[in-house]
Amino acid sequence: MGKRSGGSDTAMDLDDPARQIPVPVGGAQRGGSGIPGGRRKQRVSMADVARLAGVSSQTVSRVANGYPGVIGTTREQVLAAMRELGYRPNSAARALRYGQFNTIGVILFGLASTGNSRTVEAIATYAAAEGYAITLIPIGVPTQDNMLGAFTRMGELAVDAVIVIMEVHLLDTGTVTLPPDVHVVVADSDAGDRYSVVDTDQAEGTRLAVTHLLDLGHRTVWHVTGPQGSFASQRRAQAWHRVLREAGRPVPPPLHGDWSAESGHAAGLVLADEPGCTAVFAANDQMALGLLRAFSERGRAVPDDISVVGFDDIPEAACFIPPLTTVHQDFAEIGRRCVQGVLRQIREGGTSRPGTEFVPTRLVVRDSTAPPNG
Repeated sequence: MGKRSGGSDTAMDLDDPARQIPVPVGGAQRGGSGIPGGRRKQRVSMADVARLAGVSSQTVSRVANGYPGVIGTTREQVLAAMRELGYRPNSAARALRYGQFNTIGVILFGLASTGNSRTVEAIATYAAAEGYAITLIPIGVPTQDNMLGAFTRMGELAVDAVIVIMEVHLLDTGTVTLPPDVHVVVADSDAGDRYSVVDTDQAEGTRLAVTHLLDLGHRTVWHVTGPQGSFASQRRAQAWHRVLREAGRPVPPPLHGDWSAESGHAAGLVLADEPGCTAVFAANDQMALGLLRAFSERGRAVPDDISVVGFDDIPEAACFIPPLTTVHQDFAEIGRRCVQGVLRQIREGGTSRPGTEFVPTRLVVRDSTAPPNG
């Protein structure tokens, strides 16, 4: 990972026009080759593309490497010639010459959660805009061995930097340490004392949700947490508890969920029988959806009998019945800042600098919250 040595102008460049090879012609496949006699089919060169497009090899190189300064019509001529000949730029040659692979590795623990999948989508989008591809390695069980194995695999796949999405509460325990001298940014973790971290402002988002319900006149706010191993879940639960205590309100016992709508439904069936429960803050929108179903089944109207607030602002939240009041997380901005962070390290030649960069949240008020009835 990072820049490789030997990237000077004297390194062998497989795309050099001096290494001209003929355009391949069709032939019988025999012995793994493309022509009779077992000789391997030779690849199209940059010089072949230049001849067909009627431009210089240098112009083809600039188009292939995404450099600006090539006028639109010329660029289209070159791209058309590439398509016609089946030319693909040789990434290995570029890596030898420029010392980088234009690839960012992404290690994460599962793609199922809304936050992880949307963050990965944003990383891929912003990386592509900067001319980088991503290589994704999901890890089923977050252990030291699995983490180091993922970094080893990233090294084999030749990436310039790594973004680690730590949805679980792991890096802050000291159980897992990342290899030194690696360009790395960590998302969703309490490891800012050791790494560059980008995270949603979990505490501020929770404060907005709980304060909104208290300001409506609710005596207290019940809470459905995410899984106990989740960093985000713990931070939201801690902030919920703190806001209630600072406001001098009673703190009900939290109910534990697992991010799923089913766990929210199970918690809702319990809360529906709590006569003093008039407001609930769910740690994510899927669990809030389960709450809405449970309250409907038990004849508890939302928001007339019970107000509900979620967290995430998933696209479907506005279509819940009733539309859900929730905390908006800017996953696109998290992804953008992660990409910016690793690219800064690549371009400046540095490693991960300790510190946490918080992405602001905002409360989106819809129809699932109202003053308590009576």
